[in-house]
Amino acid sequence: MEAIDPFFFRLSIFVLAIFVGYFVVWSVTPALHTPLMSVTNAISSVIVVGALLAVGVQLIDGGSWASKVFGFLALILASVNIFGGFLVTQRMLAMYKKKG
Repeated sequence: MEAIDPFFFRLSIFVLAIFVGYFVVWSVTPALHTPLMSVTNAISSVIVVGALLAVGVQLIDGGSWASKVFGFLALILASVNIFGGFLVTQRMLAMYKKKG
């Protein structure tokens, strides 16, 4: 019996995660959008920690330039996601404030 190539195994998990994420996000009611953004910000903060580790690989073991580039891109994209999430959350909460 032949073993499954790890690349195709991971690719199938990635594709399934895309479909599950799509259906989960689009079925969220508007009232739950703010808590969902908070969870997304928490996940992005974990990505920031991993990206900082990837960028600092040289300090540990002389890592490749690719790990630094991808780590830096992950750091930038996760930071944009975090700050954008905070802006969206503030805007949504402002809609519920009483107008003077």
